[in-house]
Amino acid sequence: MQSLWMLVASLLFACMGVCVKLAAATHSAVEISFWRSLIALVLSFALVRLRGVSLRTPHWRWQITRGTVGFASLFSYFYAISLLPLATAVTLNYTSAIFLALYLALSGWRLQRSILGAVVIGLVGVVLLLRPSFHADQLFGGLVGLASGVMAGMAYFSLRELGARGEAETRTVFYFSLVATVASVAWLPFFDWHPIDARSGGLLLGVGIFATLAQLAMTRAYARGKTMAAAALAYSTVVFSSLFGMLLWGETLGVSAWMGIGLIVLSGIAATHFSRANPLEQD
Repeated sequence: MQSLWMLVASLLFACMGVCVKLAAATHSAVEISFWRSLIALVLSFALVRLRGVSLRTPHWRWQITRGTVGFASLFSYFYAISLLPLATAVTLNYTSAIFLALYLALSGWRLQRSILGAVVIGLVGVVLLLRPSFHADQLFGGLVGLASGVMAGMAYFSLRELGARGEAETRTVFYFSLVATVASVAWLPFFDWHPIDARSGGLLLGVGIFATLAQLAMTRAYARGKTMAAAALAYSTVVFSSLFGMLLWGETLGVSAWMGIGLIVLSGIAATHFSRANPLEQD
């Protein structure tokens, strides 16, 4: 049941995506990354203090690794959105589950074929739902988007390792936000700075709030749930995003899109079932 926290995280990430899509019209990817990280840093610090969690950690190397690759994935994803159609950028980012499975296999973790099959089915569902188009003039953006998926998989692997070491979720989110804020500040001088008005300020605030809450839910899912089950359930972000598209922008879904939604839901159910069937990984 802990893996179902990923459904909560997915809904919140979809809300963040709506804000990012709107804010990208007036702000660069590094600006959005900065404000997202700074707001998340303030909120996570307040949460750490409220819960009385110490900021001291014996796992600072893993925290720095998670924060660094997490920021690189975040920035690459936002940057890819500015270079590519949204469908293409999202699809490339969602290759993270495949790379996560690869990292787990390389670390010596024996993966069930059934769970890997569920992840692949979910990825097929994402492709059917988003129907991305890839053109030669988008090669650089495509590589950036693919890089976001590679590094997101690394970040999720780091979350698993931190959870296995008993690291508190709130502390992990705080250090990710801290590292991401410092990294984005280092990149800001290379990009133009745009003024913030009431509308863009509200959108950037929404990005930070939704991202923080989603990070907390996702961290709990990976730390306390089944790693590959959580990865498969992460595909539900696409479902939520599609629904937001229908409600906010009047986007309509075709037959292939609904087939994709069905495959995504099926992959989540299958991964949860097969991971619980593994006697080495019971709740």
